[in-house]
Amino acid sequence: MSEIDSETTAPRRAARTSGRAGGRASRIAARAAALPEEMRPVRPGLSGGSYKPLSDADIKKIHDAAMDALEVIGLADAPQSGIDLMTKAGAILGDDGRLRYPKSVIEDTLAIACKEITLHGRDEQFDMQLSGKKVHYGCAGAAVQMAEVEEGTYRDSNLEDLYRAAQIVQVMDNIHFFQRPIVARDVLDNLEMDLNTIYACCAGTTKHIGTSISEPHHLPKMAELMYMIAGGEDKFRARPFVSNSNCFVVPPMKFATESCEAMESAIRAGMPVLLLSAGQAGATAPAPLAASIVQAVAECLAGLVYVNALKPGHPAIFGTWPFVSDLRSGAMSGGSGEQALLTAACAQMHHYYGLPGGAAAGIADAKMPNMQSGWEQGISNTLAGMAGLNMVYEAVGMHASLLGFCQESLILGNDMLGQALRCVRGIEVTDEKVSIDVIKQVCLEGPGHFLGHQQTLDLMQTEYVYPKTADRLSPKEWEEVGRPEPLVEATKRKKEIWANAPKTLIDRQIDSEIRAKFNIYV
Repeated sequence: MSEIDSETTAPRRAARTSGRAGGRASRIAARAAALPEEMRPVRPGLSGGSYKPLSDADIKKIHDAAMDALEVIGLADAPQSGIDLMTKAGAILGDDGRLRYPKSVIEDTLAIACKEITLHGRDEQFDMQLSGKKVHYGCAGAAVQMAEVEEGTYRDSNLEDLYRAAQIVQVMDNIHFFQRPIVARDVLDNLEMDLNTIYACCAGTTKHIGTSISEPHHLPKMAELMYMIAGGEDKFRARPFVSNSNCFVVPPMKFATESCEAMESAIRAGMPVLLLSAGQAGATAPAPLAASIVQAVAECLAGLVYVNALKPGHPAIFGTWPFVSDLRSGAMSGGSGEQALLTAACAQMHHYYGLPGGAAAGIADAKMPNMQSGWEQGISNTLAGMAGLNMVYEAVGMHASLLGFCQESLILGNDMLGQALRCVRGIEVTDEKVSIDVIKQVCLEGPGHFLGHQQTLDLMQTEYVYPKTADRLSPKEWEEVGRPEPLVEATKRKKEIWANAPKTLIDRQIDSEIRAKFNIYV
């Protein structure tokens, strides 16, 4: 049963039941009933696409400019292995060391690139189908500090924080995947950090996990751990539940040599990859929003050539992640309206190529969960979803322009994403739903309102989303039940989740074997 659907607001609203308990009791009972997945008002994979900041002509201009950039400018600093792969696929290595891509090379790559990807969870119910305009929201990032709302302070992030965040995400219905959002700064050895990151994520959630690779030579040990958790290499390759988030470029228009080598290893190990281009407009990408999209598209197309030259049709997410600068200071402004526009426009470019894609939304520049973070996260997540972005990364939890992470923001963000998904779903206009029969019955024959009508009861769960933490009480009722505040309620819910969560979601026998082989910190 869902986080939203399974728990009603009945305890908080007990004061209102006097005198009309019968009607309210029936409505509460109806709302508490479990719904099949397909009947829930919001769910993973709802199709967006109604919001289009770019016209068809705009998209074509961006595409043409990206193709020109690949052919004229190209990318520098590819590792020799990448040069060998991509020149064999038709890229041209210039005397200046830059790889350039004729249009025919891009077209050939697009013809063989994977157009539909399944990102698997260890639990099949969390599998995500990436195609078309299906929308999924989740975590991502590399925050190095934690926002502690009870103290109002920041501190260094650690592995325990990552594990606890995974536990929260496991029970949040509107957070569909868990790409590592926190750097475990207490694990000083990079290999042990990579290994413990995978372990902590898998111990806390059975949803799909994304992680980075600090150094290419770490991959064999990381693969060994993933294969053990899966119950064997063959099982992992059949259902890879961990993907590699790979910053394969250093904008503008240069490959990140070691990351590319790590990407090659990840592909050979059977991991899906996120091709992540994260230029910052006005700094490492051009200041015009359209030109920053051009650069991101060009870089990701080059990455797509790379992946498919190594393994045709390998699952690769087209990760155009252009960010925004506050040009007064140069600081990142991930919570800006410009960021929301960029992300939505990137979704349109993904659709143009017919590729599964991802981009960033939900970033708050605010340091704590407050009104500023609410509008920053809500606007960008809603526009991203309505644009039909397949993977909305960094959707919840991220503060201080990605430097900070907050556990309570996962819980508050689950409510926020429920509302965003409801906007993505839109309004179904059918003959039944626009029929005036019920209006006629209520107005001419009935009580003059729709509160107790069977149609209202039938639709109260399937048509409407009910937040778990957000406050919808009247001022009088709010006073009567002790003035509940969403942030305080989120902290309580956080502690409840941690108190009741299993210590690990990894099979106990396998867990023992892992601990005998690896230095596990959790």
